[in-house]
Amino acid sequence: MTNQPPQLFNAIDSLLAAVDDGTVLPAPAERVRLREAAGLTSAAVAQALGVRVPSITAWEAGRAEPRGERLEAYRRLLEGLAHRYPALATPPGREDTGRPASSRPSEPTEPQAHTSSVLTAPTAEEAFSGPPAVPEDEPAEFVQAPAVRSAPQSPDLASGPTVSSRRPVKRRAGAPVATDPRFPHGPLAVLDGDGSAYGVDGIVLDCPVTTIVELVEWTLRESGLGAAKLNRYGKDSDPLIVLTTAAAVKLGLPERLEDRRGLRLEEGHPVLKQIGKAKWQLTQRGFGPWARIYRKAQGSQRQCVQLAILPWDALDERAWPGVTGMEPADVARVLGAYAQRVITPRGSTAVSGLELMTALRPPTRPVQDKETGNWVSGYNPGSLGTEPMDPAPPEGQPEHPAVFHSGWKGGFLHEEAYQWVRSVDLLTDEECTLPFAVGLDLNTAFLAAAARLTVGLSEPVHFHAPTFNPKTPGSWLVDLSHVEVDPRLPSPFTPDGTRPTGPAWYQTHTVAYAQELGFNVAPLEAYLRRETGAYLDPWHDRLKTAYVDTLADLGVTKDLSDVEFLAAMERHKQADPAMAAVLAAIKATVKGGIGKLFENPQGKNYREGDPWPAMQRPTWRPDIRAAVISKARVNMHRKLNNMAKMTGLFPLAVLSDCVVYPSPGESPLDFLPYAASGKPQPGGFRLGPTPGLAKLEGVQSMLWAVDLMEQGYNPARHIKGGDAVLDEGE
Repeated sequence: MTNQPPQLFNAIDSLLAAVDDGTVLPAPAERVRLREAAGLTSAAVAQALGVRVPSITAWEAGRAEPRGERLEAYRRLLEGLAHRYPALATPPGREDTGRPASSRPSEPTEPQAHTSSVLTAPTAEEAFSGPPAVPEDEPAEFVQAPAVRSAPQSPDLASGPTVSSRRPVKRRAGAPVATDPRFPHGPLAVLDGDGSAYGVDGIVLDCPVTTIVELVEWTLRESGLGAAKLNRYGKDSDPLIVLTTAAAVKLGLPERLEDRRGLRLEEGHPVLKQIGKAKWQLTQRGFGPWARIYRKAQGSQRQCVQLAILPWDALDERAWPGVTGMEPADVARVLGAYAQRVITPRGSTAVSGLELMTALRPPTRPVQDKETGNWVSGYNPGSLGTEPMDPAPPEGQPEHPAVFHSGWKGGFLHEEAYQWVRSVDLLTDEECTLPFAVGLDLNTAFLAAAARLTVGLSEPVHFHAPTFNPKTPGSWLVDLSHVEVDPRLPSPFTPDGTRPTGPAWYQTHTVAYAQELGFNVAPLEAYLRRETGAYLDPWHDRLKTAYVDTLADLGVTKDLSDVEFLAAMERHKQADPAMAAVLAAIKATVKGGIGKLFENPQGKNYREGDPWPAMQRPTWRPDIRAAVISKARVNMHRKLNNMAKMTGLFPLAVLSDCVVYPSPGESPLDFLPYAASGKPQPGGFRLGPTPGLAKLEGVQSMLWAVDLMEQGYNPARHIKGGDAVLDEGE
């Protein structure tokens, strides 16, 4: 006992030295308060410090302390947060409960970010951002978020994680860190059979789950997955988990669906019972290749996870070439790049293309009631709103209830892409002696047409004998049969290129082009929209950037000469198959998104005149699809016409955005017009990597092309060779 005082004094001196050195951390409750005040998740802090989430949990509970470099880094974080979020003094007479300051109901806190484990009061923008971008068959209570959110957490998610990570997050050296602290691990992960979840930028998370329910709860509580909203009035994207075959089987799912028509897990399957027992729900689409599992939203707090099951053909080979057979890390790279450049996949590329429109142009925004001063949900200008809109009679189709029950007999709009072949009788001897037929394909022609495209936003209004206005979007009944074009060119007014025989319905761009060619137009009737806007502009801009950036990753950049461009395009798919798949998916997103605007009824049990799901959403807008295709077809004809004027060359065939020309050589350089300076002549087809410019589609012999034409086939459909059918439109 005689040496006890020196030992005690030494301990006190060590403690004082630790205080002086700054190695004593704030109390555990204060650590929690600081992190939550900043809106940071445990996963975000763990990722920044290079430790596991359970380590952060232990530090905040006082069960353990960091050491070495992590101690210094954690102290620096807490000091920085303390400077930004100083603790509020406890009012006199109140006894401290020992809880973190942020959990005391009477003390105000900083507004917190939307995370997977924290519920907060909404900002005006968040509270009334309208329905989240979800499939049209989701229940109303999931789609419509209440205007006022309750602060208490659902008991199901408030009690903390039940499944803990066993190993720290792994990250490729030099990989960039996610910029949104709420989603430190990116938008998605690909789960393999041994519990490794591969994310973007080389991240590997430990996911020790054995059931679908555990997977959903791990994703929401621990994964740190998700993506920030694309518009201030929109919604964050739900996390996506992609299941490999091994992972699906491990979690109790069949390797192959028995229901090959409906592509749904059969009723009574054990996995469905597990989901129901845990009080999770599925959308009306059931448990298919793209399954959404959710609980009713609490305010803006969405409790939803999307699954994509690879062995069930979640990724269509046409849109995602070769991806299903890739290793999990490569699948994550492909889907992660797409999610970061376009949107977190929500289903097929067509569905994602449509969802992107809504994500960039949310239907509602917060507006202040002038009488009460309260924030209420209001229409977001420039969007399509929240309610479906009946088409004008000529814009729909015979099956649409509004058309079917009205007895409409006035004809329909028929704005479609070109499918035209020149008559072999119009081929000249000089053309027939040329050795080659060369196909040119316009890059994402529909996307180029969507740029700065004014479309209608309000209900169609009927007019008799209106004066044509090229700036007013709508449908016009007009006779264009008097407009003459060279018979070696397709008519600009019909998809098959034949000359109109009398009055017909046309979209504004088609009629405006007749006027541009110098012909008089006198509409008999019109359905026009008074409110207009460039609805597709943000959609165009985001997809254009994604397309150009992905091509650049494949070595096809804007600064290349035409010779270099053709060489780069010839090898770009081999340069990086993963990024080539991203490029294919972007192109499919453009085509599919436009197509979804006019989705037809499906199913053998459909009866004419009955409503169908697609037409009951605000984005069912056949008039907008017609506007895009009309402009794309007019753009194509304008180039064809200019080429004939500049070079005297006429096409053999056109299929959507592909045109075939007779050529003296195997390269487009052998017939495209160039000035004496070597620069491409404006107005015709030009080579390049941006939307609307052209690339080589394929080369065949002229004899091959003429033979197909004589048989009534379209050479543009097969110009790639190997009897490969052209994807009609991007």
